[in-house]
Amino acid sequence: MPSQPNRDLETFPNPNPERDYEIRFECPEFTCLCPKTGQPDFATISIRYVPGDTCVELKSLKMYLWSYRDEGAFHEAVTNKILDDLVAATNPRKMTVEGDFWVRGGIHTIVEVQHP
Repeated sequence: MPSQPNRDLETFPNPNPERDYEIRFECPEFTCLCPKTGQPDFATISIRYVPGDTCVELKSLKMYLWSYRDEGAFHEAVTNKILDDLVAATNPRKMTVEGDFWVRGGIHTIVEVQHP
């Protein structure tokens, strides 16, 4: 059976919790819908974090991001929601999520949110 999008973020134990190190993900195929027009919005979601006791598992992250494909969301709201959900799942020492959205109506939008 093919994979289905979902919001379940899985984690695994940090293999080196005694050390601060940064993990970076770049997700260039993010899509959601404009809540005003219903047209697709495309973005690159970049995630940088210093893990605490757990790390996010990549397949679950892919399925999580895919779950926004048919959902209407303002750029600011969806970027903040991704950060909130990742922080709740992993409890990182530090995390930044950036949504770099394609030009819409002549405006290129970049939203960056951080924890703490």
